[in-house]
Amino acid sequence: MSLDPQPLAPALEAAEAAGRTIVRLDLDGVRGKAELMRRCGDALRLPEWVGGNWDALADALRDLSWLPVPESESVPGGGGWLVAVTSWRGYAAARPGEWETLVDVLEEAVAFWRERAGGSELVVVLAEAEAEAEAETESSGPVAGAPPPTGRLYTKPSPPD
Repeated sequence: MSLDPQPLAPALEAAEAAGRTIVRLDLDGVRGKAELMRRCGDALRLPEWVGGNWDALADALRDLSWLPVPESESVPGGGGWLVAVTSWRGYAAARPGEWETLVDVLEEAVAFWRERAGGSELVVVLAEAEAEAEAETESSGPVAGAPPPTGRLYTKPSPPD
């Protein structure tokens, strides 16, 4: 599984239709791990026992008992949580090693919830502003300030015919 950037509006609509609880993690202006951990704590309403380190964040994302229980557990295939990570490109460019670790933590949490039989599911979306997504689609190169493509986070454009 990999996290591919995608427009925010369709992801929110799909999450709403599936009865997911939506959490927005805005990384605008985040340039270091301490600020990232504070933003995660605020957005996810993490309990005080969650320390400011990767292992604690990973453990917390496999728990989520403090987040509101999705109302639509009765929706077939529904329920769960959507974490929409917005304004992430600046942090990814400023701290590529930390960014990769965060992505690993998020992917592991998604896999954990996906493997749970009959339980709620966690979905994480690297959300792009609509204008950003359009600019990337129309240009032949990457968005300014974005980290270089790494098959892990980005899909490579198809070669021209």
